[in-house]
Amino acid sequence: MKITVVGAGYVGLSNALLFSKQHDVMVFDIDKTRVKNINQRVSPISDTCIQSYLSESNLEATCDQELAYQHAKLVIIATPTNYNPETNYFDTSSIETVIHDIQKINPKALILIKSTVPVGYTKELSKKLALKNLIFSPEFLREGQALQDNLYPSRIIVGEKSKRAEKIAKLYLKATIKKDAVLLCVDSTEAEAIKLFSNTYLAMRVAFFNELDTYCLKNKLSALDIVTGVALDQRIGDHYNNPSFGYGGYCLPKDTKQLLANYHDTPQELISAIIRSNQTRKHAIIEDILSRKVSMVGVYRLTMKADSDNFRESAVHDVLQGLADQGIQIIIYEPTLDVKEYLGHPVESSLQKFKSKSDLIIVNRMVPMFSDVMEKIYTRDLFGIN
Repeated sequence: MKITVVGAGYVGLSNALLFSKQHDVMVFDIDKTRVKNINQRVSPISDTCIQSYLSESNLEATCDQELAYQHAKLVIIATPTNYNPETNYFDTSSIETVIHDIQKINPKALILIKSTVPVGYTKELSKKLALKNLIFSPEFLREGQALQDNLYPSRIIVGEKSKRAEKIAKLYLKATIKKDAVLLCVDSTEAEAIKLFSNTYLAMRVAFFNELDTYCLKNKLSALDIVTGVALDQRIGDHYNNPSFGYGGYCLPKDTKQLLANYHDTPQELISAIIRSNQTRKHAIIEDILSRKVSMVGVYRLTMKADSDNFRESAVHDVLQGLADQGIQIIIYEPTLDVKEYLGHPVESSLQKFKSKSDLIIVNRMVPMFSDVMEKIYTRDLFGIN
């Protein structure tokens, strides 16, 4: 089967590589540099599993729409849908543009939306454009482990109750290494809700353990002991319980806000509280750092996770800005940045100079390279895991 994947980000590239061993797969992206990198077998994103698979794959990438869509049996849309705070809605314009182009070039292709969309979007768009070839399927991937999560999925969900939906689910299952994933076909609106509620629940867990940690900071208690004790309850478990500066990244901030927007005429308290809690946590971290009475704060990595290159919606950004607004001098160490300044703050390329210049170094996720300056380290990481 010829499969075309639109979008060469985490979701798109991991989906493309998942199918590339069994099918004729092409990636379409408007970014010429990304396309060039993929064709030269260099991953445009930070993911060791993706790089390993890409180096041995026959995957092709193109910026040519005709070449991408022509003859494709299945087109997977994985374009970004950023949350627009002015409209209280995901910006789904990229999806609609892609669908328009597919309909013009290859109207018989089955279209599978992997981008995250608002609840009810697929049904409304199908009705609006009179489409009978549009299906939604949520993705559940982590940054830095996107392909790994595709190869070892916990569940495969397709947003349609039909024979063709079952075929898509089985197509994904056949491409995986783990063959015992649960297959679930539900209506598109329910599938869209599953995605948003899943990520909002994860955001809620992050917010809960962050508020626990804030309490421990304020009352001089051992967060490690309390979190460990709480997590021993099997109903709670020891996952998603490592405190941080706040949740961030590609999915949790935008998905929680979109779900809240979908609640516009439905009573709720918890969803909005999760979003407020994340802001409160960042303010608490800023206040705690300010109480240390230091003048130069080093920021180690702008990313949310140790194996990610994504700065988007990183809680570190808000902490950095909050400190700067209070007159604290900032110096940044970020190896993925090849610039002298970022947001008006100096970027130090030498780790040793970064250490010596900083009075205090904030680290969202702890790494061994700071064992020689532990007295300078500020982190809320209890377990050394993402």
